[in-house]
Amino acid sequence: MGQGTTHFARVVWIVLDSVGIGELPDAADYGDVGRDTLGHIARSRPLRLPNLVRLGLANIKPLDHLTPPHHPAGSYGKGATRSPGKDTTTGHWEMAGIWLDQAFPVYPHGFPPALIAEFERQIGRRTLANKPASGTEILNELGAEHVRTGHPIVYTSGDSVFQIAAHEEVIPVAELYRMCEIARRLLDGPNRVGRVIARPFTGMPGNFRRTERRHDYAVEPPKPMLLDVLAENRTPVFGVGKIHDIYNGRGVADYAATKNNADGMVQLSEALQRQPRGLLFANLVDFDMLYGHRKDVEGFARSLEEFDQLLGPFLEAMRPDDLLLITADHGCDPDPVNPTTDHSREYVPILAYSPSTTAANLGTRDTLADLGQTVAENFHTKIPHGVSFLQMLKS
Repeated sequence: MGQGTTHFARVVWIVLDSVGIGELPDAADYGDVGRDTLGHIARSRPLRLPNLVRLGLANIKPLDHLTPPHHPAGSYGKGATRSPGKDTTTGHWEMAGIWLDQAFPVYPHGFPPALIAEFERQIGRRTLANKPASGTEILNELGAEHVRTGHPIVYTSGDSVFQIAAHEEVIPVAELYRMCEIARRLLDGPNRVGRVIARPFTGMPGNFRRTERRHDYAVEPPKPMLLDVLAENRTPVFGVGKIHDIYNGRGVADYAATKNNADGMVQLSEALQRQPRGLLFANLVDFDMLYGHRKDVEGFARSLEEFDQLLGPFLEAMRPDDLLLITADHGCDPDPVNPTTDHSREYVPILAYSPSTTAANLGTRDTLADLGQTVAENFHTKIPHGVSFLQMLKS
């Protein structure tokens, strides 16, 4: 980054999946009054987050047991989701400049019988479940019957998802993926869910384990969005974790699937060594998948501490012309006072750091698209929505 300019050769964007920071003004419309993912985890016990606190996390709002520095190293603020909904697709699409007029459909009572009947006809098998459930609970309930019958388990959640679980030794992963492709074609029009998700698992009854061969089949994002305009001006994009799936691969020149958050940080660190310019875009899903939906407050706390520890060496490896953005896509408050295991309608934290800039208070951003517009402006392009805060990041 040249003296007096605010453009960076490389942007590293990390989405901490589900790490919300307090209810949005319209939380009541979603049954989410009082939800506060980070606030409730911080309240549960002292958290060891020295790197995130140094970047300004505790400056965004008061968090129990965390002391905000007078002069944080990073710029800080929080972002609101303008689109209706509180799921992965909605959050990530809005970051890329897509505003939804209506939320993706959800199925609190299961999918329409006619839809399931047609799905069963096309895959040549009956199905089990067809109801909302957590991934671990549904395996405990129906995993053994699936193994005995060969019927795949179809379930949903509070999100707009059609999930298919199958044991890898009963239905091979390639066949499970084929079933998901059939479901994706069927789920259109009024049943256009945000994602179809393959959920392969292994193990024996009482000890089933979901494997890393999960695969998401997202709705095709409308054009133009951030990754489209970056591709048009030849800005290389490397995706880590779910990023490639969420945007259906559009504009993602190269990508790496991940086993867990730690593996995601390894992939990012390796990309930092080999890709000198462009966007490194990562989703770290453990917070959501392993702890938020399972209402595991302590596990969520440990996962935040693990990320903070991995963040330390990553910050040391950054160049003066690098910009790091850390945010989330929605909340998933694991506080046991909440009866639901669903996502929560929350603000998300925004941290922006470069070794060459001083801190600024970014305030409350009206839309997550402000993040994407900042990235777009940095690479000399623009997206349909959002206000860039690039010029607030001063040399």
